Amino acid sequence: MSGTIYTHIDHYIATVTFSHPKSNSFPSELLQKLVDTFNRLSDDDSVKVIVLQSEGTKAFCAGASFDELLAVNDAASGKSFFSGFANLINSMRKCSKLIIGRVHGKSVGGGVGIAAACDYCFATEASDIKLSELSIGIGPFVIAPALERKMGISAFSALSLEAKSWKTAYWAEKNGLFNTVFENTRDLDNGIDILTQQLSQYNPEALLEMKKIFWEGTEHWDELLIQRAEITGKLVLSDFTNEALAKLRS
Repeated sequence: MSGTIYTHIDHYIATVTFSHPKSNSFPSELLQKLVDTFNRLSDDDSVKVIVLQSEGTKAFCAGASFDELLAVNDAASGKSFFSGFANLINSMRKCSKLIIGRVHGKSVGGGVGIAAACDYCFATEASDIKLSELSIGIGPFVIAPALERKMGISAFSALSLEAKSWKTAYWAEKNGLFNTVFENTRDLDNGIDILTQQLSQYNPEALLEMKKIFWEGTEHWDELLIQRAEITGKLVLSDFTNEALAKLRS
């Protein structure tokens, strides 16, 4: 039940596939495995570009593990739990290789943060997004910097405040989260193949310098995202959140 991470490398393209039986959600162990994967690929000279995808045909990513969220019982464990996505976003940010997101279905919470942390992101019409955190008394604080960077504060505000509403893939494309939205996964994969084949033929030093430009001004995120995790870790202990989670348990 802990999920899997699988990596395949071919012609300078690394395809990283994550999987979990509960809508491709992320328990802490799986998050750390993905962090370790990006760290390893960052130093791998046989890789020029990374494609990040999830398994199956339904949800792309349901965010953090709900079971682990329910088990948080003090501020320290709360901070540790929410630091998982902080560490993942920072590993993607600091990875020396461009990361291309393949979003084939719906994303919630941290899954939306993963899409935002990709350097370029393709999606299908089925790839609706939602940030539901406020509805249970917390907020998307950890992933906020990544979303603000891609979408701007106006779109992020709408997405986070309308916590019970899904936004369409085309809304996400219009607001900068997705670069291109395709009708189906066949066209999605064709689009990814075309771009990654092109990128795999480019000078890796030039690609690295471009990535540095993309992420300028984020050097403080190592500290910032952990601070945000601490804020969320305290809020999750509130009476409001306990009551909201109790309703979801039943």
